[in-house]
Amino acid sequence: MNSEIVHLRKTLHENPELSGFEYETAKRIRDFIEKHHPTEILENLGGTGLVAIFKFPKKGPSITIRCELDALPIQEENQFEHQSKNKGVSHKCGHDGHMAIVSGLIFWLKNQSFESGEVILLFQPAEENGEGAYRVLQDERFKSLKTDYVFALHNIPKEPLHSTILMQKGFSAEVQSFIIRLKGKESHAAEPENGVNPALALSEMIRAFSQLEVAKPEDENFTLITPVHVNMGQKAYGISPANGELHYTMRTWSGEQMSALKSQIHATVRKLSEEHQLAFEIEWLEYFPAAANDKDSNAYVAKAALENNFQIIKRPYPFKFGEDFGWFSRDYKTAMFGLGAGLDTPALHNADYDFPDELLETGISMFKSIISNVLKA
Repeated sequence: MNSEIVHLRKTLHENPELSGFEYETAKRIRDFIEKHHPTEILENLGGTGLVAIFKFPKKGPSITIRCELDALPIQEENQFEHQSKNKGVSHKCGHDGHMAIVSGLIFWLKNQSFESGEVILLFQPAEENGEGAYRVLQDERFKSLKTDYVFALHNIPKEPLHSTILMQKGFSAEVQSFIIRLKGKESHAAEPENGVNPALALSEMIRAFSQLEVAKPEDENFTLITPVHVNMGQKAYGISPANGELHYTMRTWSGEQMSALKSQIHATVRKLSEEHQLAFEIEWLEYFPAAANDKDSNAYVAKAALENNFQIIKRPYPFKFGEDFGWFSRDYKTAMFGLGAGLDTPALHNADYDFPDELLETGISMFKSIISNVLKA
């Protein structure tokens, strides 16, 4: 393994930045590319994102390899030398490793002599809040690149190290979060009949939403509706409160299912609010479209795994987490795949997680094969 790539990974881990604020991270990536293989770079895509473009002599297929710049608002527990220097912020999803893998491709690219085509290395901001990919796609400079394929990977703890995890239909779930705000009327706690307290409506909504769930992920109608926060009134025991809030996140396997679910949620909230004489509003936020895998793109991933003799694990359904890579699926041929990060590696978003450096060469090898097969097709 190239020591420069490992050093970059650990430097990125030491200096994490939150979604939308990856200014120094983007600068480090730009400086790394300019030092080792200068090429055309476009900056400030979708905010802090950047792309490095490597063109070969003749016009041909264009392939984009995408990774993520952002970290999470989690205090790191690890005590190793490259621990996070930014209090309350750390790379607990492995984006530092993803960036190092994509950056590491430049050492290989500068020695390639493909007759035609181009390779675009995309360092995307704000994946964790679901905004980055959408913003990149709205940027006219990215649109003008007219790429044919977009590929990405994600490390997957609790799977055998170096294994390649493939899914036919898609990589990740459709995710939508929302807030319900209810407004009644305050009264004295001794005279609740003179007010409108939202407590009963909140409890009935929680129960009603739970009955919409299809919790088995192998079911094509999989629907997960998770309550994440409830708020009502204040710690004032003489007041029957007027206001209440419910915060939820929902997951399905498709956009069609999610649209139908949102309609059911809205109808339920309206019905129960009217029954309890409450005003209501629903705020939809943090949307991650399902990341679909194109058949041809998925075939390139499978071929790359076979060429590198990596164990292939065929997963029967997507991961339940959200991934804003799904935005690319709407406009381009895409495939996202998993790389096993080791059976004993802490789970993603855990405070003691650290991307395994042994996986850097694995990711680079996968992308080298995918690029070669696309450009030689």
